[in-house]
Amino acid sequence: MAQSTAAPTPATQTVTPLPLRALAPWAVFFGVLMLVLLYFVGAEQGATALVSGEGVHEWVHDARHLLGFPCH
Repeated sequence: MAQSTAAPTPATQTVTPLPLRALAPWAVFFGVLMLVLLYFVGAEQGATALVSGEGVHEWVHDARHLLGFPCH
């Protein structure tokens, strides 16, 4: 008797695309989050300050310099 060795066929993987309705809330959430972070890093001091004092300025001071925002 002869033995037949057949090579296994590779399994095909299908990628299902995400519908835009499932992605949109996450995109809006991260967009708003990035705008809030950009505000606190770039503009939270002086006349546009929402938080009084120097606490926010000190927490984001190095990020201001890293991103090229003037702060003093």
